[in-house]
Amino acid sequence: MVQRTAQIERNTLETQISIKVNLDGTGKALFSTGVPFLDHMLDQIARHGLIDLEIDAKGDLEIDAHHTVEDIGITLGQAFARALGDKKGIARYGHAYVPLDEALSRVVVDFSGRPGLFYQVQFPRATIGSFDVDLFREFFQGFVNHAGVTLHIDNLKGANAHHIAETIFKAMGRALRMAAAHDPRMSGIMPSTKGCL
Repeated sequence: MVQRTAQIERNTLETQISIKVNLDGTGKALFSTGVPFLDHMLDQIARHGLIDLEIDAKGDLEIDAHHTVEDIGITLGQAFARALGDKKGIARYGHAYVPLDEALSRVVVDFSGRPGLFYQVQFPRATIGSFDVDLFREFFQGFVNHAGVTLHIDNLKGANAHHIAETIFKAMGRALRMAAAHDPRMSGIMPSTKGCL
């Protein structure tokens, strides 16, 4: 089996980001982003997606976390696109429902080649600790634009903002794992009637 890994570096005047990803990993994660709550959420993607993930990011956090969070999403999307290669033999679609106590979220992903984010999440408060929950949308928008995926994220229930966020990121990891998985019946076959994704 071809190793599905990628390393991407993205440097701007606002951020310097390096990401390594192994889609066929064991969930090992190493983060240095300067945004602790984002690290906690990225760890959910790695562990539940069984994706090895290393992210080193330096950004203009003295302003706020917006550029750093968005640019990590962009760079992670680029890494996924590169690691997936031509997408032959993958399941293509993935979905997951994940609960955490009172919270329940659903994430559905399609490695379609067509970026689209459909995000229905209402948080009960504007921040989790010092993390601005509006930045989650920016992260996911950056990811879908550069991974070329269609992504539906729906929080179905929840009263605790931390629980809601955690269910979303755990479901994201599981949906990505399902969609990126090799389907032995699709070996060498493009999962599209168009012949390309």
